[in-house]
Amino acid sequence: MMMPSTSTIIAGEESVVLPPVASVSGESSLSDMTQTVHFSSGNPRIGETRGVMHLFSDDAVSSSSSSSSSLNLPIGRNPLVCVLGVPNHMTYADFCQFCGSFIQHILEMRTVRNDGIENRYSILIRFDSQESTDTFYQHFRGKQFNSLEEDVCHLLFTLDVQFTGYSGSIDHTQPSAAGPIEQPTCPVCLERLDQDTGGILTTMCNHSFHCSCISNWPDSSCPVCRYCQQQPENSVCCICQTTENLWMCVICGVVGCGRYKEGHARRHWEETDHCYSLELETQRVWDYAGDNYVHRLIQSKTDGKLVELNSHGRLSKDGCGSCEYSDSGMTDALLNSKVDMIISEYNELLQAQLENQKQYFEKLLQNVKEETEQKVSEAGSKAISQRLQKLQTRFDRCLEEKQFLEDLNENLVKNKDVWNTKITEMEEREKKAVRVKDEKIQGLEEQLGKLMAQMDGESEVSETKEVQDATVLPLSTTNNSSSGSGNVIHANKKKSNRRKG
Repeated sequence: MMMPSTSTIIAGEESVVLPPVASVSGESSLSDMTQTVHFSSGNPRIGETRGVMHLFSDDAVSSSSSSSSSLNLPIGRNPLVCVLGVPNHMTYADFCQFCGSFIQHILEMRTVRNDGIENRYSILIRFDSQESTDTFYQHFRGKQFNSLEEDVCHLLFTLDVQFTGYSGSIDHTQPSAAGPIEQPTCPVCLERLDQDTGGILTTMCNHSFHCSCISNWPDSSCPVCRYCQQQPENSVCCICQTTENLWMCVICGVVGCGRYKEGHARRHWEETDHCYSLELETQRVWDYAGDNYVHRLIQSKTDGKLVELNSHGRLSKDGCGSCEYSDSGMTDALLNSKVDMIISEYNELLQAQLENQKQYFEKLLQNVKEETEQKVSEAGSKAISQRLQKLQTRFDRCLEEKQFLEDLNENLVKNKDVWNTKITEMEEREKKAVRVKDEKIQGLEEQLGKLMAQMDGESEVSETKEVQDATVLPLSTTNNSSSGSGNVIHANKKKSNRRKG
């Protein structure tokens, strides 16, 4: 059985003879160092491709360290590697982000299913040079896909890939070698899938994209399959859920019913200013602002190509357009003029629509700004009211304290007056008592004086009587002096006693 070359193992499915990579004597040693892995890709209901991958085992990598010029890398390797056991939750965008800066050296990537392995898939990667392949292998081998999981990148060099067969409901015919083959385009950016301009990623359903385009797709599903599965017959109005006379906004994709139902599509235009709406049944575009049809091209249901629909052409039942002009020169001139008119018309429509969108979003921004200012004003007013309420509470409390202090002061003043009155009365009573005492003392002194005078008078009378009754005796001078002095002393004692009394 012949094996395809490594230059066509991803892009094509035909068998091409592989150039010999080793001598006949080394074929047995290569077969000992490789392992066979069966794979499949595509939708089994439509078309499925099956094949076999010949991978260098881990033992081959370790045994070649003594004979290969590159450390721990097998002899006879190609710029083709396989990442085995990638978890299903890892999307194409996640894997492109995981590859990092190596994405610019990748020519092709193909996602395949491994037979007997569930919830995981494998990716074949072909690089632009062997040096980039070796660097990628050494950098990502055994590296975790992310820091939150234990799954690591199981990376193996791929010796060869063989496509063993194709099965499906669609005929798989080989392209003619005589005529030129049209290069496919990326469904996202509609550019040619050229390996020189960027890497190509083929999903498990055999749809190819640019790596830069599919890396922006956040979902793990295929964009083409997801679009094909969304049939217009399954669409419903987003408000009334009707399935008849549906129109889809070409700006935001909102589906609404026409004016002959509830008119929700027109109401959407009035609310958002999205004036272009596509009728899902006829694929015609209606302009609500101009109140007419503005479409020029429609998509054929047979082959998916765009065909012109205008007043000079007609649309056949199979979806292909035909023109009634017979002169090819006149037809080309009219076609060129129509193309120029279409381009200018669409430029004007695009400019008008962009201006409407600008005004619409400026209005939204203005509304958001007004709402923000209103919220800020309300928040400021609320904060000020709360602050005023707190200050009012403190003011009321201060007024209460002031009133309490005023009442206390008034009571103290009243108490002061009462005590002053009491003190005055006490002083007056004391003065009166002192005056009464002085008067008593004065009266007593007068009585005492009178008593003393009376006692002196009585003493003198008694002495006179004694003198009259006594005999006069002559006394000596000494006795007279002593008696005189004794009389003086006796008189002084009486005076002192009188003063004391």
